[in-house]
Amino acid sequence: MKEHILILGGGVIGLASAFSLIRRGFEVTILEKNTCGGQASGAAAGMLAPYSEIMEDPDPFFTFCLDSLRMFRDWQQEIKKASGVDFEYTESGSIYGVYHDSDILSLETRIAWQKTFGSEAQILDGSRLKSLEPAISDEVVAAIYSNEESHVFAPDYVHALKVACEKLGVNIYENLGDIKVESWQSAPILQSPSGQTFTGDKLVICSGAWSQELETIFHIRIPVFPIRGQICAYELGDEQVNHILTSSQGYLVPKSNGTLVNGASEDIAGFSTTVTEKGISRLVNWNKRMLPFLSNKSPFHTWAGLRPATQDGFPLLGSLEGAPHIIFATGHYRNGILLSPKTGETVADLISGIPLDPGTRLAFQPERFN
Repeated sequence: MKEHILILGGGVIGLASAFSLIRRGFEVTILEKNTCGGQASGAAAGMLAPYSEIMEDPDPFFTFCLDSLRMFRDWQQEIKKASGVDFEYTESGSIYGVYHDSDILSLETRIAWQKTFGSEAQILDGSRLKSLEPAISDEVVAAIYSNEESHVFAPDYVHALKVACEKLGVNIYENLGDIKVESWQSAPILQSPSGQTFTGDKLVICSGAWSQELETIFHIRIPVFPIRGQICAYELGDEQVNHILTSSQGYLVPKSNGTLVNGASEDIAGFSTTVTEKGISRLVNWNKRMLPFLSNKSPFHTWAGLRPATQDGFPLLGSLEGAPHIIFATGHYRNGILLSPKTGETVADLISGIPLDPGTRLAFQPERFN
């Protein structure tokens, strides 16, 4: 008889875990309080950019992100094949720009450690930079060009992942409301407010920004906090942008549908996903320093999503001490899309009896805040 795995949370991490598990022969059920991919997953810009995101010396989180980036080409093909749904996956490369000569040394330092991980990044300025990105501002004095970074169209990717799970036989329950963990010390038992009861052999926690609500259930500290990320989008029209563009102030990501995604303005607002004038203004005031043509444009669309941030910036990933049938996979902050293949396969490994390597286990262990 197949082991039955319950997954609490239907964001991109829950869906990716289900996709990996069902392909290994497990019976899988996703329990989602709202709709799958309705928060951080669907609201993301879809950047697959660990080199741009992590500026300091590498750590276990960076190597985990890089592994996931390098899995993505095959992973996205497998999802398209399983779902029959196409979505944008673009190996665009990225440009990280700086505005002062004094910042060039920091770029050289970043490239030095990135090259030890196989990066072919290089520093560009002047005409070489303009040849790659003609519309970039003259204020950008130099930039790191990384050919390895990519992006997906997040809403379509999450939708395809859900369809792939359904076609492979994952049971998905949405709009359940606040699901209660009734028992977990042996076989986990969960119940919805309507009285539906779900029993499995193992439980995977993928609750994202709501994970902290489980502290009293599992008797561990779960410092995962909702961070509101506000994003806007522009119609490109006749303008052309070729790469992911980033700086210390934010990012701009061109999509194949002719739009440009600009993010993200972050703040702490509880579980509110209201878009604010202040949040969008911060983006509008910055982006023209990267792409001057944006000074003549206004966003046609604005939105916000909740990002599950942990106290130390690392996800909670691994099984509970003394309860290997309870696995945490939550707190991925703004890297859920990027980390979906690596996390999904890691969850499937853990449930298949394959442990995390000691360094990753120590860095991500769910009990580390006790």
